Amino acid sequence: MTSAQLDKMRLELRRGVLVLAVLSSLKAPHYGYSLRKQLQDAGIDIDEGTLYPLVRRLADQGLLDSEWRQGEGRERRYYQLSDVGADLLVQLTQEWQQLNTALGPLLEH
Repeated sequence: MTSAQLDKMRLELRRGVLVLAVLSSLKAPHYGYSLRKQLQDAGIDIDEGTLYPLVRRLADQGLLDSEWRQGEGRERRYYQLSDVGADLLVQLTQEWQQLNTALGPLLEH
């Protein structure tokens, strides 16, 4: 397998996980940079070109609420889970846990 093929497979694996990570991180309000920093501190490296479109898409789907706030001399858009987003997070977390439980034994063989 080439490096490019492996990178493509990693990207496919990460894609759905990033949605779950962002939703989970937005239980508390964050602006773009603080969200990216929290994810990086948790070991999930995500570039701005991936994060910002994802956050905007989730907001457009009604999963996130946003508001402009003044902070450190400038306005920033803060995002947080909406009620619909919180419900989806519960469902996706359950699905993740079920998949993880089923996949664990398969990976041990």
